[in-house]
Amino acid sequence: MQDLGYALVQVMHNFGAVAVVGGAVFMWYMAPQPTLMQRRFAWLIGFGWGMQALSGMAFGAISYYYYGKFPDIHGIAVAALAVKMLCAVSGLAMVALYLRYAHGWADRQRYMAWQILVALGATALTAAAFLRWFS
Repeated sequence: MQDLGYALVQVMHNFGAVAVVGGAVFMWYMAPQPTLMQRRFAWLIGFGWGMQALSGMAFGAISYYYYGKFPDIHGIAVAALAVKMLCAVSGLAMVALYLRYAHGWADRQRYMAWQILVALGATALTAAAFLRWFS
């Protein structure tokens, strides 16, 4: 059951990563798009960041449930986890700002928001590799 739990959480984590990175890259590359499409992608990316955060917590919860403690990580893995968490918080904040204020932004400002979301997603994916292989 433990492996099934990890696998299901990993599926959720992977789909979140696709939404976060793929959605931001698409909107950045295809900018400018109609406002409604931009808002829909912002929501998609926001849900992706939420999935990243929830699934990350679920990994820890499964480990705690089965082993009575959180995963024993150190050094580079701890730094990578901190980077991922910072990216998730920043990504959610950027999406919230976008959804609240982008209607008044110029196209260049919206384009910059997509660039920031791409950078956050790429950074989180890179940190994930370090977390995986240094833990």
